[in-house]
Amino acid sequence: MTSPHAPAPDELAALRRRYRLERERRVRPDGARQYRPTEAEFGYYAADPYAGEPAGREPLHDTVDVAVVGGGFGGILAGARLRQQGVRRVRIVEKGGDFGGTWYWNRYPGIHCDIESHVYLPMLDETGYVPEWKYSPGEEIRRHAVRLAEKYGLRTDALFSTAATSLTWDQASETWIVATDRGDAFRATYVVTATGTLSEPKLPGIPGIEDFAGHTFHTSRWDYGYTGGTPDGGMKGLAGKRVGIVGTGATGVQVIPMLAEDAGHVYVFQRTPSTVDVRANRRTTAGDVGADRDGWARERRDNYLRIVSGEPAEQDLVADSWTHSAGLLEKLLPSFRRQGDRKAFEAAYEAADASKMNELRGRVERTVTDPDTAERLKPWYRYACKRPTFSDKYYPAFNRGNVTLVDTADTHGIERITEHGVVVGDTAYELDCLIFATGFSVGTSGIHSGKLPVHGRGGTQLLDTWAQRGPRTLHGLTSNGFPNLIQMGSLQNASSVNYTHILDEQAGHAAALVAAAEAAGALVEPSREAESAWVAELAEDAPDHEWFHAECTPGYYNREGRGRPNGPTAYPHGAFAFHALLERWREESIGGILRPRTVRPAANRGPNVLPDKLT
Repeated sequence: MTSPHAPAPDELAALRRRYRLERERRVRPDGARQYRPTEAEFGYYAADPYAGEPAGREPLHDTVDVAVVGGGFGGILAGARLRQQGVRRVRIVEKGGDFGGTWYWNRYPGIHCDIESHVYLPMLDETGYVPEWKYSPGEEIRRHAVRLAEKYGLRTDALFSTAATSLTWDQASETWIVATDRGDAFRATYVVTATGTLSEPKLPGIPGIEDFAGHTFHTSRWDYGYTGGTPDGGMKGLAGKRVGIVGTGATGVQVIPMLAEDAGHVYVFQRTPSTVDVRANRRTTAGDVGADRDGWARERRDNYLRIVSGEPAEQDLVADSWTHSAGLLEKLLPSFRRQGDRKAFEAAYEAADASKMNELRGRVERTVTDPDTAERLKPWYRYACKRPTFSDKYYPAFNRGNVTLVDTADTHGIERITEHGVVVGDTAYELDCLIFATGFSVGTSGIHSGKLPVHGRGGTQLLDTWAQRGPRTLHGLTSNGFPNLIQMGSLQNASSVNYTHILDEQAGHAAALVAAAEAAGALVEPSREAESAWVAELAEDAPDHEWFHAECTPGYYNREGRGRPNGPTAYPHGAFAFHALLERWREESIGGILRPRTVRPAANRGPNVLPDKLT
């Protein structure tokens, strides 16, 4: 790894000192406890603003082949790949009012995907769809999610505005009983959980948050009834209003320029500035991306995954800020790059990191006209410490007279909220509207949080098992004692910045497991020995990144400054290599995960064939 403008040793030493100083300004003793969930008295922050009152229906007590918990891209892809394997009855259970997952909930002004749409939107080869923009707006993405669900007939058995409340294995029938908050208690031979990593909005635990008398909401539940307008802007309801927004992460970077155009005055409450790189969005044509060739989308997304995983590639087909800075993702997405002379690698890595961060700080200086505001917008930390963001509108918004940046680093965040506004230091900011762009409990699914208890063979609860020995899986997807349960997510497998690619690979793997089990009349369940071997494989080459994240500015990557412990939590050689491993395993070893059934499948399940309209 080389840097075109390698900083001198004294500059690197000065940067380390500055990074430590800025980190200490922001670390809070309460760590992740500074946030509170959107439940109990704060449950209205998570209410569905799009579906209205759910239609009444009778509880279901029937039987399906596969229950999929979650109707975002993970659940949709699982359903689609299962359909391709010939599975007849697939029921998706989704707490939102329709398909889309995070793209159903997040409809805030300015919303776009940060990953190029031609690699982010899945199954483009299968649908023939070519995205209209290099970086799609949220509505285009949501429509594509619905397009996939309807193409594969997933709406027929779906349950919307419904949350799964428990999963219980019934040994007598060898089926799962899926209970919901609508009184359902139906059976499924297999369960696939795809509850996502951006599904649980969180609020800052600021004293007095419940006292604010103005209007308030979370960005994942944008209140257009109050603001007016659409995700494209035109929020006439904010004319003359004093609007405060808390949070300057990926969502805030997109929302704030839109608020600046329509609100009377915008107060941006920032604890830690994000890195904001070039976006350069533009309309695209099929010719721009080679969509006239069969398999163009798979080729493009495989190429992208190679590059951001550190694998060699002859050509960079996407060529954007993510791929140009791919080498700096090593501390987030471990791969082969960490092998070799560690000391030499870290020296080159730090130099390249410093050059990139100097470039990004220089972008602030060149764009923001007020020197004091520019200085407070500069990110002082290593590149992989926080999620990178991209915008060509964010910094110019601070040149407007109706936008005020309020830096809260020295008070470790907002001190309190009053009936009339927000207090930071000795200053009270009176507001008509307060918006929380404070993100989600990342990586916390209903299963991991305990909101969706899973009881396996003998009534054993999954979280209790993991509490005793740590998470135990094979490939992050299946666990001993929990037959026919397949968990999609990021635990003990591999991840990448293009998460829909990861989900599609997992969905294909899940469908292959179901198909193999059906063909053999068997259950899907790894042995304890297989689990132990997989955990040992993860631990053997687990990278030592704990020191890096311990030195980072606080954020969700490092548990708000408490660090990111090493351990067998992810495949250490990158997503591209992990997908190749899964493919080999399916070809050579899939039979090792199958156990004989003791109960014949229920007669009313019917043949596992696609309805005629889907073939």
